[in-house]
Amino acid sequence: MLVQIENLSVFYGKSRALNNINLSIDSKSTGLLGPNGAGKSTLIKTLLGFLIPSSGSVRIFDLPVHKNPIKIRQQIGYMPENDCYIPDINGLNFIAYMGELAGMPKADAIQRAHEVLQYVNLGEARYRKVETYSIGMKQRVKLAQALIHDPMVLLLDEPTNGMDPIGRQEMLELIREISTYKEIDVILSSHILDDVEYVCKDVIALDQGQVVLEGNMKQLKLEHRLSYELKIKGNQRAFIFALRENNCEVEVRSGVEIRVTSQDTIPISQNLFFQLAVETGVQIRHLGLVERSLEDIFVSVVR
Repeated sequence: MLVQIENLSVFYGKSRALNNINLSIDSKSTGLLGPNGAGKSTLIKTLLGFLIPSSGSVRIFDLPVHKNPIKIRQQIGYMPENDCYIPDINGLNFIAYMGELAGMPKADAIQRAHEVLQYVNLGEARYRKVETYSIGMKQRVKLAQALIHDPMVLLLDEPTNGMDPIGRQEMLELIREISTYKEIDVILSSHILDDVEYVCKDVIALDQGQVVLEGNMKQLKLEHRLSYELKIKGNQRAFIFALRENNCEVEVRSGVEIRVTSQDTIPISQNLFFQLAVETGVQIRHLGLVERSLEDIFVSVVR
């Protein structure tokens, strides 16, 4: 098991950031999602041993974090949310220095720095001062310093923060490649649900310091309720009333378009739509099954 958490609570003074969390993480790519303030960064800092739990236990690689913080951190690459570069130093020297801090000999750290900077597409900018980098380049150099010591696990906290759409997509492709083809497990923390859905196979969702969703992405989509999208012509109000009388949830999206969701995982019979359409005198111009997105699932469990 990569991570095992039992009854974990973390307080900042009297404010509870994590509330009695129980989690198991054993996946090549796990998304940690939730709105700002949900407890994602607190959980990551607790995994790294930076924060001492108020109660409960955290184990990584089957080792208790509070007893083995240095040994555990030697096997983890951490990309923090905030900038962490050293002013007035170029990219190569910065990454090499981070390698030395991880225990690498200087010559090995320099050679490895060239390799990881090339890998994150900063090879041509390696001799430029990091403070002159764009936001996207600074995000890449943070990823490079997390990779320098060849970790077993990457903890990535909001890795696409501030990036333009092209840079964001390139970063996500890079992370997905690492989790798929490298011997490195990835835990990706983000409030951007699309990022998590694109990169990760498993997901953990936090809200107000509690776990509200956990599991395999594909399985969660299958388990959650299905929706239909309909475009109709006629007495929309009567048709919607009839649907709700038959235990359907209805969301009005426009004057002609509605989304109908089943109350459970069993799809609504399409015959019901046509039966009610005849009874209420409306015409169905379009009927299609809507695949549930991660955002749909998250919103439903938070509600």
